[in-house]
Amino acid sequence: MNVQNMKHTADAETVEEGLAIAEAQDAQYNDEMATETAMQNTLLTPRFYTTDFDELDAIDVTPVREDWDTLIAQMEADPNKGHFKKNEDWDHIDWDGMEPELKKEFIDFLISSCTAEFSGCVLYKEMKRRGNNKDITQLFQLMARDEARHAGFINDALREAGLRVNLGFLTQAKKYTYFRPKFIYYATYLSEKIGYARYITIYRHLEANPQHRFHPIFKWFCEWCNDEFSHGEAFALLMKTDPKLTSGINVYWIKFFLTAVYATMYVRDHQRPAFHKALGVDPDWYAHEVFTKTSKLSEQIFPITLDIDHPRWQKNLEKLHRANVRIAKAKEAGGFGGKLAQIGGSLAAASAFLSLYFIPSKKHDVPASVRLEPAY
Repeated sequence: MNVQNMKHTADAETVEEGLAIAEAQDAQYNDEMATETAMQNTLLTPRFYTTDFDELDAIDVTPVREDWDTLIAQMEADPNKGHFKKNEDWDHIDWDGMEPELKKEFIDFLISSCTAEFSGCVLYKEMKRRGNNKDITQLFQLMARDEARHAGFINDALREAGLRVNLGFLTQAKKYTYFRPKFIYYATYLSEKIGYARYITIYRHLEANPQHRFHPIFKWFCEWCNDEFSHGEAFALLMKTDPKLTSGINVYWIKFFLTAVYATMYVRDHQRPAFHKALGVDPDWYAHEVFTKTSKLSEQIFPITLDIDHPRWQKNLEKLHRANVRIAKAKEAGGFGGKLAQIGGSLAAASAFLSLYFIPSKKHDVPASVRLEPAY
């Protein structure tokens, strides 16, 4: 099959069409490093999820019908169709001449981002396939379409470095984690909203400091993060259909997911010092900016936000990062001593996480309508 004569994933109108194009493109590349990296399952790597699809299919969006129809109409209009592909703004990149540590970390960033986008695509596509509820299947079809485009676009960037993530293989071979639907709501909502906050923060920073834009993919972050924003809006509406999801004991689960998502981002980003140095971004500043934006956005549906200015917050994020470094070194060392060191690092990480979790939350009233528009 001649890939040059095919439609691009950016132009695909359905997730099925997009994945078929991606599969044909994958056949042109034999390097498996990126796929092997994407296959890894650790606390810090993106996972694939499955859930109780019957429970999702039973959702009644009547309580949020007006906002729901507005959001679906926006997504059906498909403003980003054709956007996620190279054009005249795509600068040539000298991958061989890139500083080795930056190249390593940037490739890791691209592989992780591709895996995260595709994990959403797989989950959303499965809901669309299994469901009978027109409202829910329509939403998940639209979100799966967007995520397939994002993953395909990142793979375009990886192919320039002679790499690619074999998306079809991931679907079949990667381990799936079961989450109850409410946990899918919390985790995916936060993933989409923090994705928006991350991408728009980098995009605005590079608008003001274009000398740090070392790769053209960052030029596409504005439209990209707007897709993430819309997906987050959808999950906010899903949660709004059932007040129990954001009240009572579930508030403790919300706090857990907020803490886990923020802490994971902090630790993962601090594993890429050369990447952030090239962007001209201090990882601590970046984390606080992203946490601030995400916290403000999440007020639309969650009754609490984390106190990211509390004296224990930054201190324990740093402890968590040090514990993660300790665990990684212990794994590399191996042997009985390495096992003991891993246990010590894991205990230190658990202690730091618990200290973060038990920082008192900030409470607020949730607005009657959850709908927001991108503003950053």
